[in-house]
Amino acid sequence: MTRAESICVSISTAVVAATGFVYAWMAYFAESEDPDALVNHPLQPDVQHLHVLTAPLLVFALGLVWSAHVWPRVRSGYRERRASGLALFALSAPMVASGYLLQTASDTTWREIWIWIHVGTSIAWTGAFLAHRIGARRPTVAGGCAARTRA
Repeated sequence: MTRAESICVSISTAVVAATGFVYAWMAYFAESEDPDALVNHPLQPDVQHLHVLTAPLLVFALGLVWSAHVWPRVRSGYRERRASGLALFALSAPMVASGYLLQTASDTTWREIWIWIHVGTSIAWTGAFLAHRIGARRPTVAGGCAARTRA
């Protein structure tokens, strides 16, 4: 993966995760002083819109690194950081699909199902991403010298 691709994935992940966590806090933990308010925080709709508008950047970034980074490593059996990489790979589809489906669900039961799936997979995906990035910073020791390989 090139440095530009890595930066693209990292920035899009940071923005989407931050807006998602802030929106979740506003929607589920903040309390409005106005009992008739439709939202718990005055910025809640803006944060939700920002999350929905930036999420496609993350989807684009994931597609960007798929053919050059993810798929070659899956096929080759590359072992370093494989657990976190496979977790990211497995969680991506349900995270993205549930985010899309919760926006289109009109039935309240299905909407709640998609919210639970989206929140659960998003939290797990963010944790796996952090583990994957932290693992990338750890140098590989080869012959007594710290060496890093790029792929």
